[in-house]
Amino acid sequence: MTLRIGSTHERVGVPSVTETQRLAARVSGRVQGVGYRWFVHAEAERLHLGGSVRNLPDGAVAVEAEGPRPKLLDLLNRLREGPPAARVERVDVDWLAPHGQTQFQILSG
Repeated sequence: MTLRIGSTHERVGVPSVTETQRLAARVSGRVQGVGYRWFVHAEAERLHLGGSVRNLPDGAVAVEAEGPRPKLLDLLNRLREGPPAARVERVDVDWLAPHGQTQFQILSG
């Protein structure tokens, strides 16, 4: 199922709130060259999430994170805001099965 919330497209499942889940997001707008990956890394570390963030060739940023759903929703809200120099226009989200990642890293794009 896909939910549309403003400029966000989100596919939603119905898993338990406390079980580990995986969020895969594609963030579009002015999100490269503005510290967006470092921003995401800091937020994921603050929330104790595993996963990664990387630039995509088309100018978007890909984020994969896993942990408890409430923390992932907190990260998703921060992805929509971004750092001060960013201009987030769209966030597409898929909810996936977790891979067991416990560390968060910035990948080269």
